Amino acid sequence: MLADLLGRPNVEGLLEGALAHAAQLLDSPAKGYAVLRRGQDVITAVHGYPRSLIGLSLSGPWAQMRPRLLADGARELYSMNTPEVVRQLDAAGMNDIRVSAIVPLVDKGRNVGALVLDLPSGSVSAQQQDALNRWGSAVTPLLSVFDAREEWRQGLRQLTVALVEAVESQDFDALGHAQKVAEVSGQLGRSLGLNERELEQLWYGAILHDIGKINGEQGHASIGANFLHGVPHLADAQKAIRHHHEHFDGSGEPDHLVGEDIPLYARIVAVADALVHVGDAGRLKGQAGKNLDPRIVDLAQKLPPLDG
Repeated sequence: MLADLLGRPNVEGLLEGALAHAAQLLDSPAKGYAVLRRGQDVITAVHGYPRSLIGLSLSGPWAQMRPRLLADGARELYSMNTPEVVRQLDAAGMNDIRVSAIVPLVDKGRNVGALVLDLPSGSVSAQQQDALNRWGSAVTPLLSVFDAREEWRQGLRQLTVALVEAVESQDFDALGHAQKVAEVSGQLGRSLGLNERELEQLWYGAILHDIGKINGEQGHASIGANFLHGVPHLADAQKAIRHHHEHFDGSGEPDHLVGEDIPLYARIVAVADALVHVGDAGRLKGQAGKNLDPRIVDLAQKLPPLDG
């Protein structure tokens, strides 16, 4: 777990490592997910389950802040959620679960969340449950470290959005465009299996993709990329901004890159930008292989319809 944490020093990385170690404590092919309370309960990490569950808001049998062993599998979880959430749980395979171990994450009397370990068969001994609870108590204090970092990260995001909205306010029709592109880019990024650090880079590339228009339309992608000059930890976001007007067939700008020579985040932002403009993913099919990456266009067909 230490190697995982050093490789991915964030909440998702911490909790994925915690789930993996908890599964080892059970000495069985357990799956699991971690829920954090962020105003509402949200799945923040998974082990053995599809990453599409991350970000799902749901209710569950962890709210009582005490260890529990559920011998009837996911029945209680299913009964507490809407049909739409249940459909997503079914798609993840939770309807096959027979035993669930709830490990509360409690910090100074505050319910932070829970680790949930699911087994399709077998049982959890008292010794294993005790080991799980002690492991949960060891993990919880580390979350406060990342909470402080998360507040700082959210502050930076708010400042970035404020800057973008100031630029968009010069053109009323553009208001909210960047945030929609960032949202769609995130959905595509998650479909491609990007991790939290990669999604962070993608978010900055998407939210700032048109920031160069503060100096006019001409060459705005190159100008916008310069806003991140000297910010090494956002180097990939800078590339996304610079190259989001490249075309898959090489006819774009500024460098006439072709196919997968175009940075992945730039290809994602290009599809998201086009989708927000046209409003219907079906209308992007004609651009696949020309302006846009056909694989990402295919993923866009599977996204929920845009709001508004």
